[in-house]
Amino acid sequence: MSVTAPSAGPPARSGKAAALGWLLTIGLNVVAPIVTYNTLTEDHGWSEFSALLLSSAWPVLDTAVMAAWRRKVDEFAVVTLVFLVITAVVSLVGAHTARALLVKDSGVTGLFGLLCLGTLLAPRPLMFYFGRKFATDSTPESTAWWNGMWQYEGFRSTMRTMTLVWGVAYVAEALTRIALAYALPTDTMVVVSPVMIYGVLAALGVWTAWFGRRRAAEGARRAAEAEAAAAATAA
Repeated sequence: MSVTAPSAGPPARSGKAAALGWLLTIGLNVVAPIVTYNTLTEDHGWSEFSALLLSSAWPVLDTAVMAAWRRKVDEFAVVTLVFLVITAVVSLVGAHTARALLVKDSGVTGLFGLLCLGTLLAPRPLMFYFGRKFATDSTPESTAWWNGMWQYEGFRSTMRTMTLVWGVAYVAEALTRIALAYALPTDTMVVVSPVMIYGVLAALGVWTAWFGRRRAAEGARRAAEAEAAAAATAA
């Protein structure tokens, strides 16, 4: 019989370890690349491609730090690095007009959506690794608990559904923004484009949190029903 939920919950999180891990993650994967890119392009006249390429060194450093600290590779940093490389390649290809740059921005999110969909063919989908980053403090105990959840069919289904929704949403968002880039004036699209990017991200974040809680509640309910049935049979 397929078990849908574990009987034990996650181990207690280490507040200090979680805070330090997130400080490194946000600092090296978000803040440092943005500051580096803006400084090089605005203050030193570097090309977008060269600035993005150098900015990608920060996620590499994060991966090295986490590998030395936790004795494992941080998939979140790897995905950030892949995203930066995609951005650099897209910015290098084709024309450099204002409309072309707007289309290229859409291409980046579209390629990320395709990356999500592509990982559905992998042993574990992308949202499994994103979920582990957000749901644990990266300690060996919490990581082992999250990895162990993969044995449950309900958990596997949840991770695959989340990955599918993120992939489809970002592909659809990219196609919509590309169409709007040609339909709307450039100055209008400069405002609409970031609103769409962060709007879709916020919507996906809210949906993911809701869906995760819903599936966890369903799994707990089924586990409780199974335990009650087993107790009744034993009695």
